[in-house]
Amino acid sequence: MHVPGTKVALSTASVYPSTTETAFELAARLGYDGVEVMVWNDPVSQDVEALRRLSDRHGVPILAVHAPCLLITQRVWTTDPWTKLVRARRAAERLGADTVVVHPPFRWQRQYAKEFVAGIGRMAGETDVRFAVENMYPWRYRDREVLAYAPGWDVTDEAYRHFTVDLSHAATSRTDALELAGRMGDRLAHVHLADGSGSGKDEHLIPGRGKQPCAQLLERLARTGFDGHVVLEVNTRKSGGAAEREADLAEALAFTRLHLATARPGG
Repeated sequence: MHVPGTKVALSTASVYPSTTETAFELAARLGYDGVEVMVWNDPVSQDVEALRRLSDRHGVPILAVHAPCLLITQRVWTTDPWTKLVRARRAAERLGADTVVVHPPFRWQRQYAKEFVAGIGRMAGETDVRFAVENMYPWRYRDREVLAYAPGWDVTDEAYRHFTVDLSHAATSRTDALELAGRMGDRLAHVHLADGSGSGKDEHLIPGRGKQPCAQLLERLARTGFDGHVVLEVNTRKSGGAAEREADLAEALAFTRLHLATARPGG
């Protein structure tokens, strides 16, 4: 059995509404290879020195930084989206992370959206940190579909250097995740692993509890020598307490390691 060198990380978003520090504690206790820091309203997530201390204290490296581009983080660091990306890049460089995850702009961010593809390309050429643009999904309300992102939620329509594939988002957009990853090709640099039922909601289920091809994607990554990180970005808000949340995150890690180790490269 081949065990690839792909690192498996825990997103700090996976413990929401608990703190960033809780994510580091759990990642260390459960044996994750590192964390992806979601920069959000928790002040610790915004503070590079505080993050460095957490990383050192728990012996857990920071592998990626998720820029604050959610609706709830529109005022984190600044309201200017380009400044957010510059700060995310600087944080990644200082913390030793090799990836910044970023969403495409919202449609109402008109000037940012107009400049986004060229701007991300320019910024990617100024650093060794990879800006991995993440696939999103249309927003749905009853029978209506709203296109909330620009240039679009299907990021493979644009010439980005690097991509993040998110399987929960693929479920929400009702996209074939394996076909999407195939379109990303060797520009696939980062994986957000979570499951989804295809209900139209962004569920971020524990892998194996929905209908997404989580196992098949991991096996493909193992066969093809994927050199990025696999990050568990799951929703544990419905876990029945701290012990059940920890069990869920242990299950997610075990699932990921199992399916990364089931195939030999080139097999």
